[in-house]
Amino acid sequence: MIRYPRRTLLKAGAAFVGASALGFPAIVRAQAEKIRIGHLTPLTGFLGVIGSYAQLGAKLAAEEINASGGILGKPIDLLSEDSINPATAATKAQRMLEQDGAVVLLGEISSASSLTIMQVAERNKKVFFSTGARSDALRGKNCNKYSFHCDIPNTVMVNAVGTALSQKGMVKGKKFFTLTADYIFGHDLLKAAKVFFGAHDANLIGDELIATDVTDFSPYLLKVRQAKPDVVCCNLAGNQVTNLVKQYAEFGFPYPLVGFNLNTGDAWAAGPGNLSGTWPTVWYHTLDNPASQAFVAAFSKKYGKPPENHAWIDYVTLKLLAEEINTTKSTDSAELIAYFEKQAQFDIGKARKAYFRAWDHQLVQEAYPFTVKPKDQMKDQWDMLVLGDAVPAANDPLETIYPTKDQNPCEMKA
Repeated sequence: MIRYPRRTLLKAGAAFVGASALGFPAIVRAQAEKIRIGHLTPLTGFLGVIGSYAQLGAKLAAEEINASGGILGKPIDLLSEDSINPATAATKAQRMLEQDGAVVLLGEISSASSLTIMQVAERNKKVFFSTGARSDALRGKNCNKYSFHCDIPNTVMVNAVGTALSQKGMVKGKKFFTLTADYIFGHDLLKAAKVFFGAHDANLIGDELIATDVTDFSPYLLKVRQAKPDVVCCNLAGNQVTNLVKQYAEFGFPYPLVGFNLNTGDAWAAGPGNLSGTWPTVWYHTLDNPASQAFVAAFSKKYGKPPENHAWIDYVTLKLLAEEINTTKSTDSAELIAYFEKQAQFDIGKARKAYFRAWDHQLVQEAYPFTVKPKDQMKDQWDMLVLGDAVPAANDPLETIYPTKDQNPCEMKA
């Protein structure tokens, strides 16, 4: 820390008093002429690769909103930072609200960090849009009235992949071995998987909980070899998925590797020829929809690469937030909550419009299973995945793939 002589500090104090009389009102006015939005996402650690995409998506949305007149005629001042870990995420969220003047918070991928930001939002009575965290518990036992959830939850990912596997005869009567991230997200995903296995006559013959800093998976893969399952299921997150996929390919197992969680940034990082099987996603850049393709074109032009799913979800979240504020003419938390609880529908670049459920604040939307292209069919390093049909089917209500109130009860305080 830099220290200054007492005389220097006294002179500075006098200058500050003079400035407060002349210059500070102008500074306050300048701040009031912008709408500050706090954005937190992991830029380091095992989620850092996909978090960097989320930041790019949010920045692009802010630039486009500002270019079209801003929010309520004011430009967005997007305060985007690395959330790092749950404790740091909470500290930064509190600072953004208390000192920086953010009117709303959005972002995050880690379910553990999202939970601590949710708690900060509730204490400060400010709205938080959790854009990338997938734990069912955040929408269930940990829910609160100030938090909204934009990504598909674990149950939806399990249902999307499980349905695709069932259609291929890979579930009923089959033996599964799961590799699970040892934190709230992984525990929650394993719980959802067990429910699916039980309902579809599949057998879970083994599971290994794996710490988030593990990079060598050989001890766990040796246990897989001993168990001889029909299917191995990955319940990991971030670059751990990438590392597992590469090492799994080296072992040359005869049983397919599938997963109930994968982000496209991690799939790309695995490299051509390493990834196989069926996986879930909330969005992919080849999705044939005009709004979606307009976003892909703008992102690719600006950043020189296609957007990953977290870039898309942070982009559409900021866009729908701007739409809401311009509609209600307010950034007040109570009015934001009331508007979204009316289940207003939003175009998010998919075949069907999305809406936030009133009782758990989950953004209800389509999801997709995907498979992997053979290496010789890829046009470039990003042309790796093939989207399956959207789930649920077009004639089925969107909520059929989401947890019900009985399955994932949410009790919000008044």
